[in-house]
Amino acid sequence: MAKVLCVLYDDPSDGYPTTYARDDLPAIDHYPGGQTTPAPEAIDFTPGHLLGSVSGELGLRAYLEKAGHTLVVTSDKDGDGSVFERELPDADVVISQPFWPAYLTAERIAVAKNLKLAVTAGIGSDHVDLDAAIAHGVTVAEVTYCNSISVAEHVVMTTLSLVRNYLPSHQVVLDGGWNIADCVARSYDLEGMHVGTVAAGRIGLAVLRRLAPFDVKLHYTDRHRLPEKTERELGLVFHASAAEMVPHCDVVTINAPLHPETEGLFGDDLLATMKRGAYLINTARAKIVDRDAVDRALRSGRLAGYAGDVWYPQPAPADHPWRTMPHHGMTPHISGSSLSAQARYAAGTREILESWFAGRPIRDEYLIADGGGLAGTGAHSYSVTN
Repeated sequence: MAKVLCVLYDDPSDGYPTTYARDDLPAIDHYPGGQTTPAPEAIDFTPGHLLGSVSGELGLRAYLEKAGHTLVVTSDKDGDGSVFERELPDADVVISQPFWPAYLTAERIAVAKNLKLAVTAGIGSDHVDLDAAIAHGVTVAEVTYCNSISVAEHVVMTTLSLVRNYLPSHQVVLDGGWNIADCVARSYDLEGMHVGTVAAGRIGLAVLRRLAPFDVKLHYTDRHRLPEKTERELGLVFHASAAEMVPHCDVVTINAPLHPETEGLFGDDLLATMKRGAYLINTARAKIVDRDAVDRALRSGRLAGYAGDVWYPQPAPADHPWRTMPHHGMTPHISGSSLSAQARYAAGTREILESWFAGRPIRDEYLIADGGGLAGTGAHSYSVTN
């Protein structure tokens, strides 16, 4: 029997919900392009309920314990004395979310002698040291596509929020004010702007499709060029690199995975080539940008706004400069953890576990590393340093 160690974020501050704003979720059985949504043999949760916090347990406890496995769920993940570190040495499976990542470093993997499977309940497995996982024969899997559209919607929302100066204008109302000039002095129309995405995979392409009706001019860069038919359909301009693309754009959105080629990409040098007054949206990974360079670009006016929901580390410390820099629209890491997305990534996590325990192959699109190397989606999206 296996020990499953699951790291989830804390329950709401006023306790686990007993009621919800809505009674149901729309039924979605496939994603754009045809990939089917997760299809476990059964689920032990109600779609639309809070599953990503410690009391939600991703709906896994009844299933795992009935099969004789042990489930340990905690939000305490950082530091030598954390529950995660105490429970890790004899864990067979580790489950974590990108929104509250349990960082599986090379050092932690080395002490986890029983570890065979690391599952990301969501998408994005950069909190796992893939080189170390491969070296130790650990399979890494994630629920690919489960929250890609959720993140794309967040990108569109934050783009409009920044360009239209929505958040400060809303604050005027909350503060009892009504000065229209204060609100509109930084408000523009998105129409006619040039918008570019760094990476045009599942999320990036979904962002492009959702922004096209706003009559913007669309640009993209990606290591894999899109089909000519898609470029014609959306009127896309392809650029060979981010450095080539960003000088043309009023809005840049980052939708790339974090790997050696993207880490630190947006530093002082690249930011200096952007249009003065451009907007930068990052719902990918915080380390793709230079933390302090973004702060400087906002204060100097090089950037008119920065928004997203990814930080490093997560949770961000109280003195993180992004909390107090001007003209930002940051949130905690929530874009891919809507209640809608949680139903999919909880079901996908169970599907992965069912396959693993039954000795069946895990869906190829869920695999990041397996069999001593990158596999499936991982081979397409990541690179290793070995």
